[in-house]
Amino acid sequence: MTELQIALAGLALIAALGFLTWIASVVQHDVSLVDRTWSIFITGAAAVYFALLPPSGARGGWMLTLAVAWALRLSIYITARNWGHGEDRRYQEIRARNQPNFAFKSLYLVFALQALLAWTVSAPFFAAMAGSRPLGALDITGLALAAFGIVFEAIGDAQMSRFKADPANKGQVMDRGVWRYTRHPNYFGETCIWWGFWLVALGGAGWGGAWSVVSPILMTVLLLKVSGVSLLEKDMAERRPAYRDYIARTNAFFPGPPKRGNAS
Repeated sequence: MTELQIALAGLALIAALGFLTWIASVVQHDVSLVDRTWSIFITGAAAVYFALLPPSGARGGWMLTLAVAWALRLSIYITARNWGHGEDRRYQEIRARNQPNFAFKSLYLVFALQALLAWTVSAPFFAAMAGSRPLGALDITGLALAAFGIVFEAIGDAQMSRFKADPANKGQVMDRGVWRYTRHPNYFGETCIWWGFWLVALGGAGWGGAWSVVSPILMTVLLLKVSGVSLLEKDMAERRPAYRDYIARTNAFFPGPPKRGNAS
């Protein structure tokens, strides 16, 4: 198979997974199921590249291992968090704006779009696994950064889960643990993951893999400006005045010491 055919095979698997998730969403009347499977889309494509491209040695194995750990952890976390809560409010708004026949429209408005995004984000796996350079310092740095991101994101999510599970914290703002240093440790960790994988792509293919920078750039823009920080903070600040004080004293993205004297 040519490299183009292998890349398209990754897209085909993502499309198949997306179509199955769409069917489940129609049955359950819950488009937000896509959030639970999106990480599986990306890792599925990575597995296709690993299986079909020429052996890439330890690089491909380590990348796929980290991808599986990231995808399973994130999918299980989102599933547990959303279990029994119905469709996420963001998707309810999309549903309301696209009636009638949203069940069909969601196939291209939500699932096809998410499939294309997932395929784009999987680019560093393809570039790295298609490369033939020996494992080096850039690979080690990238793998370490990706592993750090997975752990940091998991810690943030676990701390938030424990905070929400305590009835005494109802109505309060989570500002403990890693949330004391950044308002979005999960998004910061997620961004580290994709910049780390891109460094591995550079390690495997040199500047020939630089094109895969589209993946971390896309993820960073999505997390900061589209579906992440901007959208969440606008909603939170409107509904919870205490969150505005949290914003005043805590870094938005990059972890840092709390600011003093800024709370209103």
